[in-house]
Amino acid sequence: MIGWIYVHNLNPVIFHLGPLAVGWYGTMYALSFLAGYALLLRASRKAGSPIGEQEVSPLLTYIILGVVVGGRLGWVMFYGGLPYFIEPWRMLETWKGGMSFHGGMLGVFFAMWLYARRRGIPVLAISDHCAPWVPVGLFFGRIGNFINGELYGMATNGSWGVVFPADPDRLPRHPSQLYEAGLEGALLFTVLALMRRRRWPPGTTTALFLMLYGLARFAVEFVRLPDRDIGYSWGWVTRGQLLSLPMVLAGLIWLIWLAVRQSPAATRGRAHEG
Repeated sequence: MIGWIYVHNLNPVIFHLGPLAVGWYGTMYALSFLAGYALLLRASRKAGSPIGEQEVSPLLTYIILGVVVGGRLGWVMFYGGLPYFIEPWRMLETWKGGMSFHGGMLGVFFAMWLYARRRGIPVLAISDHCAPWVPVGLFFGRIGNFINGELYGMATNGSWGVVFPADPDRLPRHPSQLYEAGLEGALLFTVLALMRRRRWPPGTTTALFLMLYGLARFAVEFVRLPDRDIGYSWGWVTRGQLLSLPMVLAGLIWLIWLAVRQSPAATRGRAHEG
């Protein structure tokens, strides 16, 4: 510590097994999937669940593949740039890092759609069932980012600033990873978990997740330092904000459409048509 400023000295490696290094980031991914499995298993035991206990493991397998494949391809497309298209085999170099939440989200949606189609289950029932537990994985992932000392924020004069070892300027910076863990993880989990206490029209939980995650990510990006080789668009907008804005708009429009469909006038109209 320097005064109230924290000097980051956390070791990203937990221990070594011979040449193999067991890191916190990979461990956080594993904890995410274990927590997701436990929560999905518990939720699937309740009445009204679209899937039974025996279907949790195969569904989670689809989701894990969606996260890994979509996250990697999304990072290559959104952040990696031209070098990965010139040398496409570099996409397999996952040990060098590079995962995108937005790509992982698209991969998960595709995986859930594929699973729902093969099982004959409405895809919105699956996505609504899974959405409340996604923030748990986001929380663990952002904690992993903080331990790794990556994806840190802009310089700050606040007493909560953190000096990260990877920062060449060695300035106290916003611990934006912890902001995201709090907003995208803890807060979003609380909101969506509370929603499960009531029955909502299909798609409501999914739409709310899209909107609230997008808002949280968009807000934190104002203090999160963009990748050095990407920077800002139009001088102030980050790549993360450009990718999150469509989520906010899609979630908001979806929620408005659901509210209109549930209005008394729309309900009476559908009854007359029937």
